[in-house]
Amino acid sequence: MKNYINQIILKPGFVLCSIFFSFQGSAQQLETLINEAVANNPEIQKFELQYKRASEKVNEVNTIPNTEFGLGYFVSEPETRTGAQRFKVSAKQMLPWFGTITSRENYMGSLANVKYEDIVIAKLKLMASVSQSYYNLYANKAKQEVLNGNIKLLETYETLALTSVEVAKASAVDVLRLQMRQNELHQLKAVLKQQFLAEQTKFNNLLNRENDVAVNVVDSLMIPSEDFEITTKNLALHPELLKYDKRYQSIEQSELLNQKESSPIIGFGLDYINIVERPNMEFGDNGKDIVMPIVSVSIPIFNKKYKSKTKQNALQQQEITAQKKERLNSLKTLLDKAINARISARISYATQTKNLKRAKDAEGILLKSYETGTINFNDVLDIQELQLKFQMNQIESIKSYYVQTIIINYLSN
Repeated sequence: MKNYINQIILKPGFVLCSIFFSFQGSAQQLETLINEAVANNPEIQKFELQYKRASEKVNEVNTIPNTEFGLGYFVSEPETRTGAQRFKVSAKQMLPWFGTITSRENYMGSLANVKYEDIVIAKLKLMASVSQSYYNLYANKAKQEVLNGNIKLLETYETLALTSVEVAKASAVDVLRLQMRQNELHQLKAVLKQQFLAEQTKFNNLLNRENDVAVNVVDSLMIPSEDFEITTKNLALHPELLKYDKRYQSIEQSELLNQKESSPIIGFGLDYINIVERPNMEFGDNGKDIVMPIVSVSIPIFNKKYKSKTKQNALQQQEITAQKKERLNSLKTLLDKAINARISARISYATQTKNLKRAKDAEGILLKSYETGTINFNDVLDIQELQLKFQMNQIESIKSYYVQTIIINYLSN
C-alpha cells in the first residue's frame, strides 16, 4: 500500500513531464507545488487519519471474550457426605469457533483497504485541482500582459490621432474613441487583477498556506506539436473503480465472518467448592474439596439473523457491482469529453493564430496608410478589438488544452 501511495505522489513528475516536455523548468515548479499540497492539505491528512484508525481496529477485534470469575459464599451451608459446603469459586472462558478471530481481522483489514483508496483518490483530485488553478493563474496573467500591450498600442494610435487632428486629417472624436477604448481595457485589467487575487487565494488554500502568498507562474506556454499517448486501458484500474472492488471484497469478508459467528461457541471452566470436615468423624475423603471441570457449548439454534445477514451481503454486492458499472460509464464519458475538448482547443488555437496573423497584417496596412494621410481610426479600433479578441481566445485555448490534459491524466494514468 505504501509503495502505491509513493507512486501516486511521484506521478505528477510523469504527468508534468509529458505535458511540459519543452518547459522543464515550469514542470519542476508545478511538481514542487503539488508535492507541497499533498504534504500539507488537511483533507489528505483527514483521510490518512481515518485509514490509521480503521487499521487499528484490526487489533481491537483480535481478542477473545472476557474471562468470567465467580465467588459464592453459602449462607446456609448445605451438607454433603464429606462435609458442609462453605464457599464456591468458579472461572469460565468462552472461545469463539475456530477461525472466527481471523475472520474478524480480515474483515476490519478489508474496511481499512477501502479507506486507503480514499487517500489515493483524494491525492489525485488534489493534484488535478492544484494544476487547474495554476493554469487559471497563468491564463489570467497572460491576459493582463495582452491588455498591457493593447493599451500601449492604443496610446500609440492616440498619438497618431492627435497629430492628425493638428493637420485636420482626423477629428477630436477619433481621439475620444481611442481614449474610451483605453479606459475599457484598463477596466478589464483591473477586473483581471481582482480575479487573479481570488484564484491565488484558492491556490494557496489548496496548499494550506496563507492567502496572500505570491504565486509565480510560467511566463508563457505553447501547445505542443504532438500529444502524448493516451492509455485508456488503465481506466479500469482507476482508484475510483478499485474502491468498489475493495468494498466488494469487504462484503466477502463480512460474509465469511457471518458464517463463523453462526457457529457454536465453546466454553471451558472450573468450579472449586470448599468443604468443611465433619467433626468427630473419621473416614476417607472427610472435608475433601470439590474440583469440577466444566465444558459448555453455545449453539445458535435460532439463526434467522445470520441467514438475513447473508441475503443482505449478497444484495449489497449486487449493488456495488451496479455502482461500479455506473461510475465506469461516467469516467468513460468524462475521458472522451476531455479528449475531444483538447482536440477542440488545439483547433481553436490554430485558428486564433491564423486570425491573429491576419489582424497583424491589417494593422500593418493601416500604419502604412497613415503615411499617405488616409488612416481611418474606426478601422483602427475594429482591428484592435479583433486582435485583442484573438489573443484572448488564444490564451483560453492554451489553458483549455492543459486543463483537459490534466483531466485525461487523472483518468488514464
